[in-house]
Amino acid sequence: MPMVTYVLPDGSEHAIDVPCGQTVMDGSVRSNLPGIVAECGGSCSCATCHVYVDPDSQALFDEMTDEERELLEFADGAQADSRLSCQLVVTTECDGVRVTVSAANG
Repeated sequence: MPMVTYVLPDGSEHAIDVPCGQTVMDGSVRSNLPGIVAECGGSCSCATCHVYVDPDSQALFDEMTDEERELLEFADGAQADSRLSCQLVVTTECDGVRVTVSAANG
């Protein structure tokens, strides 16, 4: 099972096993990590699961959809490496992925 490391706004790091086919958001929510609020439950409509994906990991995920891009345009703290974790589906290649949770969530 791929291991995803979540760097929380307080600087702490949590390495979580996330099953293939689930999202980075799912892994955080199911592990009760703070920071990824996921108000919409993963339907790409709220941007409360905003994360920054390490440059080495960005190519492991599908391209951003127009819907995700539009939500991130209005998200506090958005930058070039921003993604919505509900749109980041974990595959076997994702073992070792690191994401930093935005302090602006919630």
